[in-house]
Amino acid sequence: MLINILSIVIGIVLVLWGADRLTDGSVAVAERLGIPQIVIGLTIVAMGTSMPEFCSSLVSALHHQPGMAVGNVVGSNIFNALLIVGAAAVVAPISILRSSVKKDIPFALVASMLLVLLCGFDGKIQRYDAAILLVFFAIFMYMTLREAKTGSAEQPSAEGQTKPMSRLMAAVWIVVGLACLIGGSTVFVNGASELASALGVDPTIIGLTIVAMGTSLPELATSVVSATKGNSGIAIGNVLGSNVFNILFILGVTGVISPLDIQGITPVDLSLLVVSMVLLWLFSYTKLRIERWEGAVLIAVFAGYMTMLIVNA
Repeated sequence: MLINILSIVIGIVLVLWGADRLTDGSVAVAERLGIPQIVIGLTIVAMGTSMPEFCSSLVSALHHQPGMAVGNVVGSNIFNALLIVGAAAVVAPISILRSSVKKDIPFALVASMLLVLLCGFDGKIQRYDAAILLVFFAIFMYMTLREAKTGSAEQPSAEGQTKPMSRLMAAVWIVVGLACLIGGSTVFVNGASELASALGVDPTIIGLTIVAMGTSLPELATSVVSATKGNSGIAIGNVLGSNVFNILFILGVTGVISPLDIQGITPVDLSLLVVSMVLLWLFSYTKLRIERWEGAVLIAVFAGYMTMLIVNA
């Protein structure tokens, strides 16, 4: 069991470090190609922070652990919406853009409801289900990039603030980052699977808890650091982008490669996935702001959910 726990820790470290390096290298290449910073942030950086979930879910599916693959995404999204936003709001109340209330949060809610609907038919994410998710992801990216173009003039330029990375170093970081993501994900999933077997726990529970929280560390770090610096509004964009990406892209690509059986994912898990986004929307809609007490409510709901999972396990 000690070796399995050590494998999980090593896997998490490799995955997080690899995602960071891959993001740095990709951003450097994009900047050299003249891609606007706002587009980089909404695409490459958002995908980079969700790479741990993507690699872990993909490796889980290929290793015939579909419950862990889906549990990772469902658990990560619940973790993001309740604990990460809750913690950031407790540190500093979060101001919400009107566009987020009108478009981003509703789209994240629609993505959650779509997943529940597709899973409700036969308890599986078939290849045609995954294709539907990818179509919705393409729609979201089109809407986001179109909005970014219209608002790009308002974004501050970072030109001259940092020295551009060389082409060679950018290529090295991309290759190293991908290698660490693949290797770390394999070690991580193998350790989590073996730990589940040793404890006699359903791998889905491990996916909903240990794997989900481990792969959500980039989002947690980004949001909490932003809140401590007085930029807590970044937290909501980080969470919404990650949640949409997790459901539509990660489960879409993973489901196309290998159809997923959602064994172990209960109606309670799927219901809380939707409820967490509804709470986020309601708290944001009232005053375009998430207050400290509302953040505390989100944390309390997450704590209750984790307690229920541990007791049932």
